[in-house]
Amino acid sequence: MTRITVTIFLALLSFLSHLLILTTQQEQHPDTVHPNCSIGNGTYTDTSPYHNNLITLLSNFTSNTTDDYGFYNYSYGQNPNTVYASGLCRGDVTPDVCRSCLKNAARLLPQNCPNQKEAFLYYDLCIFQYSSSSMFGIYVDPDFYYAFNNPESAADADQYTDALDRLMQVLKTNAADGGSDRKVAAGNSSTLSSGQTVHGLAQCTPDLTEQECDDCLLKGISDIPLCCQNKVGGRVIKRNCNLRFEKVRFYDPTVIDPIQVPLPPSTDNSPSQGPPDAPNVPSSGEGKSNRSRIIIIVAVVIGAFIILLILILIYFAYRKSKKTIDNEAEKKDEEEIKPDDSLQFDFETIRAATDNFSTANKLGQGGFGPVYKGKLRDRQEVAVKRLSMNSGQGDLEFKNEVLLMAKLQHRNLVRLLGFCLEGIERLLIYEYLPNRSLDYVLFDPIQRTRLNWEVRYKIIVGIARGILYLHEDSRLRIIHRDLKASNILLDKELNPKIADFGMARLFDIDQTQSNTSKIVGTYGYMAPEYALHGQISTKLDVFSFGILVLEIISGQNNSNVIDEENIQDLLSFVWKNWREGTTSNIVDPVISSGSRDEITRCIHIALLCVQENVGDRPIMASVEVMLNSYSSSLPLPSRPPCLMNFSSTLEMQPREENEGEQVRNSAQEAQK
Repeated sequence: MTRITVTIFLALLSFLSHLLILTTQQEQHPDTVHPNCSIGNGTYTDTSPYHNNLITLLSNFTSNTTDDYGFYNYSYGQNPNTVYASGLCRGDVTPDVCRSCLKNAARLLPQNCPNQKEAFLYYDLCIFQYSSSSMFGIYVDPDFYYAFNNPESAADADQYTDALDRLMQVLKTNAADGGSDRKVAAGNSSTLSSGQTVHGLAQCTPDLTEQECDDCLLKGISDIPLCCQNKVGGRVIKRNCNLRFEKVRFYDPTVIDPIQVPLPPSTDNSPSQGPPDAPNVPSSGEGKSNRSRIIIIVAVVIGAFIILLILILIYFAYRKSKKTIDNEAEKKDEEEIKPDDSLQFDFETIRAATDNFSTANKLGQGGFGPVYKGKLRDRQEVAVKRLSMNSGQGDLEFKNEVLLMAKLQHRNLVRLLGFCLEGIERLLIYEYLPNRSLDYVLFDPIQRTRLNWEVRYKIIVGIARGILYLHEDSRLRIIHRDLKASNILLDKELNPKIADFGMARLFDIDQTQSNTSKIVGTYGYMAPEYALHGQISTKLDVFSFGILVLEIISGQNNSNVIDEENIQDLLSFVWKNWREGTTSNIVDPVISSGSRDEITRCIHIALLCVQENVGDRPIMASVEVMLNSYSSSLPLPSRPPCLMNFSSTLEMQPREENEGEQVRNSAQEAQK
């Protein structure tokens, strides 16, 4: 009964407190606008291409209603007049309120900062900025500083400052630990004796890494004394992050689950004293009653704090334990594979299933060896990849593919059924897909008639979903590095499945880029920054996806000369017709029906993916949104690289590698 009474009492108290806070917010914190027009990057004229691109981008900035996590980031136009814009809403506002705030910001900022190429605006509920330089995934201008305070001074400044510092350190860590959609945390902390409570919120743009977010907020916390020393409230706003604190709760706790920072342990070892008697007590009975109520309230508060502290300790202990276990498991997997016995096949079993690897059962020749069709004793059909001894794929590549495929589970990835390691033999056993590979169907004059537009669009979307899983949704971020038509297999319903992970590269989940001196893959599908400089990122697979989409739409192999008269490769041919508005020339004549708008949009998306500048290419999450949303406008693509010139540049690469790694390293140092 007592527990129920306390619960009801606390719920009622919370409701009244929340109602009071909302009322106070409306009275004390009206929606104010704070522009900053002195960031830099020069000016533009009203007749310039930059101004036209800016107007177009701002008018369509919030048109994509699928972005409901409070962060918008788009670009429009071609270099050197490309406009980049981003908007971040406070973590507790609804999508409708967010879009309304950003819409107002996009309207007001050019008015407040006329002709400035780079400008920044802070609302109470959102931050909006645009620039002539790319901002996505970049920790922009760490020294940028913009802050103001609540003029009211704290009653007990030292204790209030201590409580604020404890709160901000916890919020910083929790916000940085957020995912790729939201990096925000809110909560409160109390002083030791005066009973004051400080509420705070810390937030970063979700495109930052965990370390970058932590650094940005740490810099913001160090700026608090410069603006808000001994004040009950203040705000520090930076380009990529912001923080705020007040003596009242200003955020919605139903949207952001608040963190209550526990009090530090008391250093007072003296016996606890009872609460002092109140003056002017009319009667001893009433005084005892008041003291009893106070004791009950104090006991409830102390009990709640103890329970909360225990839960927090259990939570962090669980996270630490789980992280340790996961790290040890991943390290063990990468250093040595100890496969499950159920996945390991006997070599004689596979030899019998493939009729001793007979030519009649050969399905094709991969980069690392032939692939055979087999039938196991239980009549199950399988595809067996037999790695050749001189293929260049040794134990490391073999373990890499086994490790990856065993962990990956997605409808658009080929499923690994098992493997065989016996002597010099290395075999991978996959599910058998009767329609073989995409290149077999797409580039065959007879087979390609099976691919109407509906099927081709299904293949495009399926490949995109498979790549997105590798980049964002699997336990490790995986760069395939060899996406091409022959590595896309088709099941009996012509659903696509990505295959061949022998060249895949593993990234940490927060890693975005790496370099290699060993270039592997297939010319024509390689992004220029990878083929020429060994730069690896998810944008490498995005480039290959763009080539695949253009091949699927045109029915043409990118390695062929498309226009004999003008000697054009696929990219040059597509770009010329795109610029001239003759996209019908790009489409495979076999496609007799299908939405022309949908086909044109897919060509547009593919051209965005194959842009030469890495930063201009979209990520696969954006590509999937583009493929499934027809209401949002697409930015204009810039000119893609010429594959024919590009391939002739690459002809020196294999010879350099045969002459030794030192030659390649010297060339790269010279380029630097």
